[in-house]
Amino acid sequence: MIPSPSQSTLELGPLTIHFYALCIITGIALAIAIGSRRFAAQGGNSGLVGDIAIYAVPAGIIGGRIYHVLTTPDKYLSDPISALFIWEGGLGIWGAISLGTIVAYFAFQKNPKRGELKFSVFADALAPGLLVAQAVGRFGNWFNKELFGRPLDAPWALQIPEQYRPRGFNNFETYHPTFLYESIWCIFLAFVLIRIRVLRNLKSGSIFALYVAGYSLGRGIIETFRIDEASLIFGLRLNVWTSALLFSAALIYLFKRNRLPRKSTKSSNS
Repeated sequence: MIPSPSQSTLELGPLTIHFYALCIITGIALAIAIGSRRFAAQGGNSGLVGDIAIYAVPAGIIGGRIYHVLTTPDKYLSDPISALFIWEGGLGIWGAISLGTIVAYFAFQKNPKRGELKFSVFADALAPGLLVAQAVGRFGNWFNKELFGRPLDAPWALQIPEQYRPRGFNNFETYHPTFLYESIWCIFLAFVLIRIRVLRNLKSGSIFALYVAGYSLGRGIIETFRIDEASLIFGLRLNVWTSALLFSAALIYLFKRNRLPRKSTKSSNS
């Protein structure tokens, strides 16, 4: 089985380092490094990615936390101040990507380093790095012993201490390691977006759309394994509906963005 970490923090004198936060920070650093290299390869200024990150990263964290709190409000009604304790876990990726992208767009438009390149080119450059960041960030859930799936009896099952098990599952020791499923899926998608050459023939903005579509597909499936508390709509978790909606929207964008123009035909009378 996969063991749960024995601790989620590291004490260095008066300083407490939360491994969840460390995973998030490491992921962000990797995303900036990968995005800078890819943007430079497109003719952009590699320093622009770091400039944009100064605004987009805090916005993404705030957006992710807002999404999480709004979609799981019962957890914070009795203790509203705990909504600020980000290091305890709970960042909704859809809120992070949404607000982070909006802020990144406006920061990009106002930065003179962007030159003549469009934001869609910038977004395409960032997409694989975002997936790597999400893959690393998911290990924060492992350290916090949270967001695991249904009980599982298999060599790759995740061992969860009793005090972290949901109500009704006290007698089960091992569960689906959904953090690992999502991490592997993100790394696979990042590899596809970087290495599949045919994707480079798509119009700008398509790589980011493929990132949204691909991640949504995997996330929607992985959500069906999870047993943590979540808002339900017609018996399905809210994130399943969100994933389905974004998957569909991304595919529609891809089709419209890359469809071939219709050939004009002229009729002549003889």
